[in-house]
Amino acid sequence: PVGGHRYVSLSDGLYQLVRHEGFLRSFRGIGAVVCGAGPAHAFYFGLYEHMKSVLLASNRDSKHTYLVHAFSGACATVAHDAVMTPADAIKQRLQMFNSPYHNSWDCFRRVCQTEGPWALYRAYLTQLSTNVPFQCIHFMTYEFLQQKLNPSQQYLPWTHIVAGGLAGSAAAAVTTPMDVCKTILNTQPQAIRDCAGVASGGIRREPPKPII
Repeated sequence: PVGGHRYVSLSDGLYQLVRHEGFLRSFRGIGAVVCGAGPAHAFYFGLYEHMKSVLLASNRDSKHTYLVHAFSGACATVAHDAVMTPADAIKQRLQMFNSPYHNSWDCFRRVCQTEGPWALYRAYLTQLSTNVPFQCIHFMTYEFLQQKLNPSQQYLPWTHIVAGGLAGSAAAAVTTPMDVCKTILNTQPQAIRDCAGVASGGIRREPPKPII
């Protein structure tokens, strides 16, 4: 941010934040996340398990189980993001440098008054374009690695740890650029309305840098 601190790494950012703004500053926006996470994850896992059971029951061919997990994860993500997108927008506005908002409710009220409630959904499509591929890649990679590491389907905790870690890393590596766009859309004024505007604006203002 203009006039703000420049962070060169995750550890430097956390150090500068705690040093200059206090430890509690790192928890700004937690109220919005707590209120949104419960119903969002209830929708997510409920819809995921429902879709998976329906699709597996109608498709007995074990060769297509990867697609079943991917499609189930995509459907669950649509419902999850419908709840978490406004919560994420409020959280990120509170976490901005020199944020004008006092708390989650103050941010929600002022954004609705000045920009309209749909401003909180400005990044919804971008969030879907991030999270749907993320969950598809995550579940497909996880199930694939489970079959390779544990073909007997016994309970082996280390296989879940390794498969989950590798699957999450692969999904995050692919979708990080869209996550950058989502953050900018959630925190910038109305002049930027979509990810194309983020990309063109960023190219004009800054020289090309690795987005990761």
